[in-house]
Amino acid sequence: MLVERGSQVMSVEVVSDAYAIAANYLRRSGAMPDTFQPNDRLVDIIVHLFQRGEFNKLRLANKAIATFEAATPRE
Repeated sequence: MLVERGSQVMSVEVVSDAYAIAANYLRRSGAMPDTFQPNDRLVDIIVHLFQRGEFNKLRLANKAIATFEAATPRE
């Protein structure tokens, strides 16, 4: 499914698959709480990477995980 967002067309399927992969990893690692609500910060990271030209869902998820973890303060 394609959704027009501004002047760009975005594949909702690629973004949602990348989010599912990244969120699953981050929840299992404890970096993100296990809730039913989508994590807005992770969604923003994935959409930003997608808009910058990353269309492969696995690379998109991996880059989003790395960005999310880098920005998360360590305990």
